[in-house]
Amino acid sequence: MTTQHPRRRSLLVAAAGLSTVPAALSTAGAATASPGTGALRTLQRGRGPRRGTYVPSTAGNVLWGRLPNRDTEPVAVVRSGTVVTLDTVSHEGVLEDQGQDPLGYFTSFGVDEHDVLDDAVEIAARVPHDGPGPHVVSRPVAVTGAEPGDVLKVEVLDLALRVPYGVISNRHGKGALPDELPGAWQDDPALAQYFNAGGNVSVFTPVATSGGDLVGVMPGTAGPRFPLAPFLGMMGVARDTSALVDSVPPTVAGGNMDVKDLVVGSTLYLPVQVPGAMFFVGDPHMAQGHGEVALTAMEGSLRATVRLSVVRPGDGAPRIAGEYPFAETPEHWIPVGLSDPDGPEGGGNGTDLGEAMRVAVRNAMSFLTEDLGLPGPVAYAYLSAAGDFHASQVVDRTVGVHATLRKADFGPR
Repeated sequence: MTTQHPRRRSLLVAAAGLSTVPAALSTAGAATASPGTGALRTLQRGRGPRRGTYVPSTAGNVLWGRLPNRDTEPVAVVRSGTVVTLDTVSHEGVLEDQGQDPLGYFTSFGVDEHDVLDDAVEIAARVPHDGPGPHVVSRPVAVTGAEPGDVLKVEVLDLALRVPYGVISNRHGKGALPDELPGAWQDDPALAQYFNAGGNVSVFTPVATSGGDLVGVMPGTAGPRFPLAPFLGMMGVARDTSALVDSVPPTVAGGNMDVKDLVVGSTLYLPVQVPGAMFFVGDPHMAQGHGEVALTAMEGSLRATVRLSVVRPGDGAPRIAGEYPFAETPEHWIPVGLSDPDGPEGGGNGTDLGEAMRVAVRNAMSFLTEDLGLPGPVAYAYLSAAGDFHASQVVDRTVGVHATLRKADFGPR
Protein backbone atom coordinates (compact mmCIF):
# COMPACT_ATOMS: atom_id res chain seq x y z
CA MET A 1 0.00 0.00 0.00
CA THR A 2 1.25 3.45 -0.82
CA THR A 3 2.26 5.65 2.09
CA GLN A 4 2.84 8.94 0.30
CA HIS A 5 0.93 12.14 0.92
CA PRO A 6 -1.50 13.26 -1.80
CA ARG A 7 -0.40 16.12 -4.08
CA ARG A 8 2.81 17.70 -2.87
CA ARG A 9 2.20 20.81 -4.94
CA SER A 10 -0.21 23.61 -4.17
CA LEU A 11 -3.90 22.97 -4.65
CA LEU A 12 -4.80 26.48 -3.59
CA VAL A 13 -4.80 27.66 -7.20
CA ALA A 14 -8.33 26.96 -8.37
CA ALA A 15 -9.57 25.97 -11.80
CA ALA A 16 -10.06 28.59 -14.47
CA GLY A 17 -12.77 31.12 -13.70
CA LEU A 18 -12.48 30.64 -9.93
CA SER A 19 -10.52 32.62 -7.39
CA THR A 20 -9.40 31.28 -4.06
CA VAL A 21 -10.17 33.22 -0.89
CA PRO A 22 -8.93 33.34 2.69
CA ALA A 23 -11.31 32.50 5.49
CA ALA A 24 -13.35 34.57 7.97
CA LEU A 25 -16.31 34.08 5.68
CA SER A 26 -19.59 34.67 7.46
CA THR A 27 -22.64 32.63 6.50
CA ALA A 28 -25.08 34.46 8.77
CA GLY A 29 -28.56 34.69 7.36
CA ALA A 30 -27.92 32.40 4.40
CA ALA A 31 -28.80 28.77 3.85
CA THR A 32 -25.65 28.40 1.78
CA ALA A 33 -22.33 30.09 2.29
CA SER A 34 -21.67 33.51 0.84
CA PRO A 35 -18.65 35.77 1.22
CA GLY A 36 -18.56 38.02 4.23
CA THR A 37 -17.75 41.68 3.98
CA GLY A 38 -14.48 43.44 4.54
CA ALA A 39 -11.10 41.78 4.80
CA LEU A 40 -11.16 38.00 4.47
CA ARG A 41 -8.63 36.21 6.61
CA THR A 42 -7.90 33.02 8.47
CA LEU A 43 -9.62 33.07 11.85
CA GLN A 44 -6.88 32.24 14.30
CA ARG A 45 -7.93 31.70 17.89
CA GLY A 46 -8.94 34.92 19.64
CA ARG A 47 -8.95 37.02 16.46
CA GLY A 48 -11.81 38.30 14.38
CA PRO A 49 -15.49 38.86 15.24
CA ARG A 50 -16.97 37.08 18.25
CA ARG A 51 -20.33 37.49 19.98
CA GLY A 52 -21.39 36.80 23.53
CA THR A 53 -19.45 34.28 25.58
CA TYR A 54 -16.39 33.14 23.64
CA VAL A 55 -15.00 29.61 24.00
CA PRO A 56 -11.65 29.26 22.18
CA SER A 57 -10.39 25.83 21.18
CA THR A 58 -7.35 25.75 23.45
CA ALA A 59 -5.83 22.43 24.43
CA GLY A 60 -7.56 22.66 27.80
CA ASN A 61 -10.97 23.32 26.23
CA VAL A 62 -11.28 20.24 24.02
CA LEU A 63 -11.53 16.46 24.13
CA TRP A 64 -10.23 14.17 21.40
CA GLY A 65 -12.25 11.14 20.38
CA ARG A 66 -14.78 11.22 23.22
CA LEU A 67 -17.79 13.23 24.32
CA PRO A 68 -18.52 14.96 27.61
CA ASN A 69 -20.41 12.90 30.18
CA ARG A 70 -22.11 13.84 33.45
CA ASP A 71 -18.73 14.13 35.21
CA THR A 72 -17.07 16.50 32.74
CA GLU A 73 -16.40 19.98 34.12
CA PRO A 74 -17.83 22.80 31.99
CA VAL A 75 -15.56 25.43 30.45
CA ALA A 76 -18.26 28.07 30.82
CA VAL A 77 -21.57 28.54 32.64
CA VAL A 78 -24.17 30.77 30.99
CA ARG A 79 -27.77 31.81 31.53
CA SER A 80 -30.62 30.66 29.33
CA GLY A 81 -30.81 32.85 26.23
CA THR A 82 -27.07 33.55 26.10
CA VAL A 83 -25.23 33.84 22.80
CA VAL A 84 -22.08 31.71 22.74
CA THR A 85 -19.29 31.68 20.15
CA LEU A 86 -17.24 28.48 19.96
CA ASP A 87 -14.17 27.88 17.85
CA THR A 88 -14.09 24.39 16.36
CA VAL A 89 -11.15 22.48 14.92
CA SER A 90 -11.54 19.77 12.32
CA HIS A 91 -9.87 16.45 13.06
CA GLU A 92 -8.74 16.23 9.43
CA GLY A 93 -5.09 17.20 9.25
CA VAL A 94 -4.70 16.47 12.98
CA LEU A 95 -5.16 12.68 12.87
CA GLU A 96 -2.39 10.13 13.12
CA ASP A 97 -2.79 8.76 9.59
CA GLN A 98 -2.07 12.28 8.33
CA GLY A 99 1.04 12.57 10.48
CA GLN A 100 -0.55 14.27 13.55
CA ASP A 101 1.22 17.37 12.24
CA PRO A 102 -1.23 19.96 10.85
CA LEU A 103 1.53 22.38 9.91
CA GLY A 104 3.43 19.81 7.89
CA TYR A 105 0.28 18.29 6.43
CA PHE A 106 -1.38 21.44 5.16
CA THR A 107 1.78 23.19 3.98
CA SER A 108 2.45 20.11 1.84
CA PHE A 109 -0.51 21.28 -0.28
CA GLY A 110 0.83 24.80 -0.60
CA VAL A 111 -1.08 26.31 2.33
CA ASP A 112 0.87 29.18 3.86
CA GLU A 113 1.92 28.36 7.41
CA HIS A 114 0.02 31.45 8.62
CA ASP A 115 -3.18 29.86 7.30
CA VAL A 116 -2.72 26.74 9.45
CA LEU A 117 -4.62 27.13 12.71
CA ASP A 118 -2.41 27.54 15.76
CA ASP A 119 -4.96 25.69 17.87
CA ALA A 120 -4.89 22.70 15.49
CA VAL A 121 -1.12 22.52 15.94
CA GLU A 122 -1.49 22.82 19.72
CA ILE A 123 -4.19 20.15 19.92
CA ALA A 124 -2.18 17.68 17.84
CA ALA A 125 0.81 18.16 20.13
CA ARG A 126 -0.79 18.47 23.57
CA VAL A 127 -4.25 16.88 23.74
CA PRO A 128 -4.32 13.12 24.41
CA HIS A 129 -6.27 11.16 21.81
CA ASP A 130 -7.88 9.08 24.54
CA GLY A 131 -11.25 8.29 22.98
CA PRO A 132 -12.12 5.81 20.24
CA GLY A 133 -13.46 8.41 17.82
CA PRO A 134 -11.52 10.83 15.59
CA HIS A 135 -13.29 14.08 16.50
CA VAL A 136 -11.98 17.13 18.32
CA VAL A 137 -14.88 18.04 20.63
CA SER A 138 -15.42 21.11 22.77
CA ARG A 139 -15.64 20.69 26.50
CA PRO A 140 -19.19 21.57 27.54
CA VAL A 141 -20.97 24.83 28.21
CA ALA A 142 -23.41 24.53 31.12
CA VAL A 143 -26.72 26.41 30.98
CA THR A 144 -28.09 27.40 34.37
CA GLY A 145 -31.54 26.08 35.16
CA ALA A 146 -31.45 23.23 32.65
CA GLU A 147 -32.66 19.97 34.20
CA PRO A 148 -33.55 16.52 32.88
CA GLY A 149 -36.98 16.77 31.28
CA ASP A 150 -36.17 20.19 29.80
CA VAL A 151 -35.15 20.85 26.20
CA LEU A 152 -32.07 22.81 25.15
CA LYS A 153 -32.95 25.03 22.22
CA VAL A 154 -29.89 25.72 20.04
CA GLU A 155 -30.28 28.49 17.47
CA VAL A 156 -27.49 28.56 14.88
CA LEU A 157 -26.74 32.26 14.35
CA ASP A 158 -23.48 32.22 12.41
CA LEU A 159 -20.92 29.79 11.00
CA ALA A 160 -17.73 31.38 9.75
CA LEU A 161 -15.04 29.47 7.88
CA ARG A 162 -11.80 29.63 9.83
CA VAL A 163 -9.64 28.41 6.93
CA PRO A 164 -10.01 28.39 3.12
CA TYR A 165 -9.73 24.62 2.67
CA GLY A 166 -11.13 21.30 3.80
CA VAL A 167 -10.41 17.58 3.55
CA ILE A 168 -12.65 14.65 2.53
CA SER A 169 -11.48 11.20 3.65
CA ASN A 170 -12.25 7.53 3.09
CA ARG A 171 -10.56 5.12 5.49
CA HIS A 172 -10.17 1.35 5.29
CA GLY A 173 -13.09 -0.57 6.77
CA LYS A 174 -15.31 2.51 6.88
CA GLY A 175 -17.75 4.35 4.64
CA ALA A 176 -20.76 2.98 2.76
CA LEU A 177 -18.58 0.45 0.87
CA PRO A 178 -16.12 -0.69 3.56
CA ASP A 179 -15.27 -4.00 1.87
CA GLU A 180 -14.58 -2.35 -1.48
CA LEU A 181 -13.05 1.09 -1.02
CA PRO A 182 -10.43 2.42 -0.74
CA GLY A 183 -8.83 -1.05 -1.03
CA ALA A 184 -9.61 -1.38 -4.74
CA TRP A 185 -7.50 1.70 -5.48
CA GLN A 186 -4.41 1.04 -3.42
CA ASP A 187 -2.36 -0.70 -6.12
CA ASP A 188 -3.12 1.80 -8.87
CA PRO A 189 -0.10 4.13 -9.28
CA ALA A 190 -2.27 6.78 -10.92
CA LEU A 191 -4.27 7.10 -7.70
CA ALA A 192 -1.33 7.09 -5.29
CA GLN A 193 -1.51 10.87 -4.93
CA TYR A 194 -4.84 10.58 -3.11
CA PHE A 195 -3.56 8.31 -0.32
CA ASN A 196 -2.23 9.90 2.84
CA ALA A 197 0.84 8.84 4.80
CA GLY A 198 -1.21 6.33 6.79
CA GLY A 199 -2.52 4.53 3.72
CA ASN A 200 -6.03 6.03 3.71
CA VAL A 201 -7.57 8.35 1.15
CA SER A 202 -7.65 12.07 1.98
CA VAL A 203 -8.70 14.51 -0.74
CA PHE A 204 -7.55 18.07 -0.03
CA THR A 205 -10.20 20.54 -1.24
CA PRO A 206 -9.59 24.30 -1.41
CA VAL A 207 -12.33 26.90 -1.14
CA ALA A 208 -12.88 29.31 -4.01
CA THR A 209 -15.42 31.89 -5.14
CA SER A 210 -17.63 31.43 -8.18
CA GLY A 211 -20.13 34.11 -9.09
CA GLY A 212 -19.93 35.50 -5.56
CA ASP A 213 -20.63 32.14 -3.89
CA LEU A 214 -18.24 29.89 -2.03
CA VAL A 215 -17.47 26.52 -3.61
CA GLY A 216 -15.26 23.54 -2.92
CA VAL A 217 -12.93 22.68 -5.78
CA MET A 218 -12.01 19.03 -6.26
CA PRO A 219 -8.58 18.08 -7.65
CA GLY A 220 -7.87 17.86 -11.37
CA THR A 221 -8.57 20.12 -14.32
CA ALA A 222 -12.03 18.54 -14.70
CA GLY A 223 -12.66 18.31 -10.96
CA PRO A 224 -16.20 19.11 -9.82
CA ARG A 225 -17.13 22.29 -8.00
CA PHE A 226 -19.89 22.29 -5.42
CA PRO A 227 -21.51 24.94 -3.22
CA LEU A 228 -20.54 25.18 0.43
CA ALA A 229 -23.22 24.97 3.13
CA PRO A 230 -21.36 24.93 6.48
CA PHE A 231 -22.89 23.21 9.49
CA LEU A 232 -21.80 21.45 12.66
CA GLY A 233 -21.89 17.69 12.24
CA MET A 234 -21.90 17.44 16.01
CA MET A 235 -24.08 19.34 18.48
CA GLY A 236 -25.20 17.63 21.66
CA VAL A 237 -25.71 17.54 25.39
CA ALA A 238 -23.93 15.31 27.88
CA ARG A 239 -25.34 11.86 28.52
CA ASP A 240 -26.19 10.74 32.04
CA THR A 241 -23.31 8.30 32.39
CA SER A 242 -19.82 8.15 33.87
CA ALA A 243 -18.68 5.81 31.11
CA LEU A 244 -16.40 6.95 28.31
CA VAL A 245 -18.66 8.10 25.47
CA ASP A 246 -17.41 7.39 21.94
CA SER A 247 -17.62 10.49 19.72
CA VAL A 248 -18.72 8.52 16.63
CA PRO A 249 -22.29 7.23 17.12
CA PRO A 250 -25.08 9.77 17.70
CA THR A 251 -27.68 9.17 20.43
CA VAL A 252 -30.85 10.74 21.82
CA ALA A 253 -28.52 13.34 23.34
CA GLY A 254 -27.49 14.42 19.84
CA GLY A 255 -23.80 14.30 19.04
CA ASN A 256 -22.54 13.18 15.64
CA MET A 257 -25.88 13.31 13.81
CA ASP A 258 -24.50 14.83 10.58
CA VAL A 259 -27.81 16.42 9.56
CA LYS A 260 -26.74 18.74 6.74
CA ASP A 261 -29.82 20.99 7.13
CA LEU A 262 -28.45 22.46 10.40
CA VAL A 263 -27.00 25.51 8.66
CA VAL A 264 -27.23 29.14 9.73
CA GLY A 265 -30.84 29.98 10.55
CA SER A 266 -31.69 26.48 11.80
CA THR A 267 -32.67 25.45 15.31
CA LEU A 268 -31.89 22.16 17.05
CA TYR A 269 -33.83 20.92 20.09
CA LEU A 270 -32.05 18.46 22.40
CA PRO A 271 -33.55 16.57 25.36
CA VAL A 272 -31.58 17.51 28.47
CA GLN A 273 -30.03 14.50 30.22
CA VAL A 274 -28.06 16.06 33.11
CA PRO A 275 -28.24 19.30 35.13
CA GLY A 276 -26.85 22.19 33.12
CA ALA A 277 -27.43 20.34 29.84
CA MET A 278 -23.66 20.51 29.15
CA PHE A 279 -23.74 21.55 25.49
CA PHE A 280 -20.85 20.64 23.17
CA VAL A 281 -19.94 20.95 19.49
CA GLY A 282 -17.49 19.39 17.04
CA ASP A 283 -17.07 17.82 13.60
CA PRO A 284 -17.34 21.09 11.62
CA HIS A 285 -18.35 20.62 7.99
CA MET A 286 -18.10 22.99 5.06
CA ALA A 287 -20.32 20.81 2.85
CA GLN A 288 -21.90 17.36 2.92
CA GLY A 289 -24.24 15.28 0.83
CA HIS A 290 -27.07 13.33 2.45
CA GLY A 291 -25.56 9.99 3.48
CA GLU A 292 -21.93 11.18 3.82
CA VAL A 293 -21.06 7.97 1.97
CA ALA A 294 -17.24 8.07 1.74
CA LEU A 295 -16.93 8.52 5.53
CA THR A 296 -16.39 12.24 6.02
CA ALA A 297 -17.96 15.40 4.69
CA MET A 298 -15.81 18.27 3.47
CA GLU A 299 -14.31 18.69 6.92
CA GLY A 300 -13.07 22.16 7.78
CA SER A 301 -12.76 24.27 10.92
CA LEU A 302 -15.56 26.75 11.68
CA ARG A 303 -16.35 29.46 14.22
CA ALA A 304 -19.88 28.80 15.43
CA THR A 305 -22.18 31.30 17.10
CA VAL A 306 -25.31 29.88 18.76
CA ARG A 307 -27.98 30.97 21.22
CA LEU A 308 -28.67 28.48 24.04
CA SER A 309 -32.10 28.57 25.71
CA VAL A 310 -33.87 26.25 28.13
CA VAL A 311 -37.46 25.48 27.14
CA ARG A 312 -40.06 22.83 27.87
CA PRO A 313 -41.51 20.14 25.60
CA GLY A 314 -44.74 21.55 24.22
CA ASP A 315 -43.84 25.04 25.44
CA GLY A 316 -41.07 26.45 23.28
CA ALA A 317 -40.17 23.09 21.78
CA PRO A 318 -42.09 20.27 20.06
CA ARG A 319 -43.27 17.61 22.49
CA ILE A 320 -41.13 14.92 20.86
CA ALA A 321 -38.04 17.04 21.61
CA GLY A 322 -38.34 15.99 25.26
CA GLU A 323 -37.37 12.49 24.14
CA TYR A 324 -35.49 12.85 20.84
CA PRO A 325 -33.52 15.45 18.87
CA PHE A 326 -35.69 17.56 16.60
CA ALA A 327 -34.75 20.44 14.31
CA GLU A 328 -36.27 23.11 12.18
CA THR A 329 -35.31 25.65 9.53
CA PRO A 330 -37.37 28.61 8.30
CA GLU A 331 -38.80 26.28 5.63
CA HIS A 332 -38.98 22.84 7.30
CA TRP A 333 -39.60 20.88 10.47
CA ILE A 334 -37.02 18.08 10.82
CA PRO A 335 -37.85 14.98 12.89
CA VAL A 336 -34.85 12.68 13.42
CA GLY A 337 -34.54 8.90 13.61
CA LEU A 338 -31.53 6.84 14.75
CA SER A 339 -30.87 3.11 14.46
CA ASP A 340 -29.55 2.85 18.04
CA PRO A 341 -30.49 5.90 20.12
CA ASP A 342 -28.98 4.61 23.37
CA GLY A 343 -25.40 4.25 22.10
CA PRO A 344 -23.01 1.31 22.22
CA GLU A 345 -21.78 1.59 25.81
CA GLY A 346 -24.14 -1.09 27.10
CA GLY A 347 -23.39 -3.66 24.41
CA GLY A 348 -23.96 -3.85 20.67
CA ASN A 349 -24.51 -1.03 18.23
CA GLY A 350 -27.55 -1.29 15.94
CA THR A 351 -26.78 -0.19 12.39
CA ASP A 352 -30.08 -0.90 10.59
CA LEU A 353 -30.98 1.99 8.28
CA GLY A 354 -34.51 0.63 8.07
CA GLU A 355 -34.88 0.98 11.84
CA ALA A 356 -33.68 4.59 11.64
CA MET A 357 -36.31 5.20 8.97
CA ARG A 358 -39.06 3.69 11.08
CA VAL A 359 -38.09 5.82 14.08
CA ALA A 360 -38.03 8.97 11.93
CA VAL A 361 -41.54 8.17 10.68
CA ARG A 362 -42.80 7.56 14.24
CA ASN A 363 -41.26 10.82 15.44
CA ALA A 364 -42.75 12.69 12.49
CA MET A 365 -46.14 11.16 13.28
CA SER A 366 -45.83 12.24 16.92
CA PHE A 367 -45.08 15.81 15.88
CA LEU A 368 -47.91 16.02 13.34
CA THR A 369 -50.51 14.58 15.70
CA GLU A 370 -49.43 16.02 19.06
CA ASP A 371 -48.17 19.46 18.02
CA LEU A 372 -50.08 20.20 14.83
CA GLY A 373 -53.24 18.30 15.74
CA LEU A 374 -53.60 16.14 12.64
CA PRO A 375 -55.62 12.92 12.99
CA GLY A 376 -53.34 9.90 12.78
CA PRO A 377 -54.62 8.63 9.41
CA VAL A 378 -54.24 12.09 7.90
CA ALA A 379 -50.71 12.50 9.31
CA TYR A 380 -49.58 9.14 7.91
CA ALA A 381 -51.12 9.91 4.53
CA TYR A 382 -49.45 13.35 4.51
CA LEU A 383 -46.01 11.84 5.17
CA SER A 384 -46.52 9.45 2.28
CA ALA A 385 -47.69 12.17 -0.09
CA ALA A 386 -45.48 15.10 0.86
CA GLY A 387 -42.90 14.21 3.54
CA ASP A 388 -39.30 13.72 2.44
CA PHE A 389 -37.02 11.31 4.30
CA HIS A 390 -33.25 11.50 3.88
CA ALA A 391 -30.37 9.30 4.99
CA SER A 392 -28.52 11.77 7.22
CA GLN A 393 -25.45 9.55 7.33
CA VAL A 394 -24.72 5.83 6.90
CA VAL A 395 -21.16 5.81 8.26
CA ASP A 396 -21.31 6.45 12.03
CA ARG A 397 -22.31 2.90 13.05
CA THR A 398 -25.53 4.31 14.47
CA VAL A 399 -27.05 5.47 11.20
CA GLY A 400 -29.56 8.29 10.85
CA VAL A 401 -32.60 9.30 8.85
CA HIS A 402 -34.31 12.66 9.08
CA ALA A 403 -37.50 14.03 7.54
CA THR A 404 -38.12 17.45 6.05
CA LEU A 405 -41.71 18.61 6.42
CA ARG A 406 -42.65 21.82 4.62
CA LYS A 407 -44.01 24.48 6.94
CA ALA A 408 -45.74 26.15 3.99
CA ASP A 409 -48.06 23.15 3.71
CA PHE A 410 -49.56 24.15 7.09
CA GLY A 411 -49.61 27.89 6.51
CA PRO A 412 -52.57 30.29 6.30
CA ARG A 413 -55.35 29.21 3.97
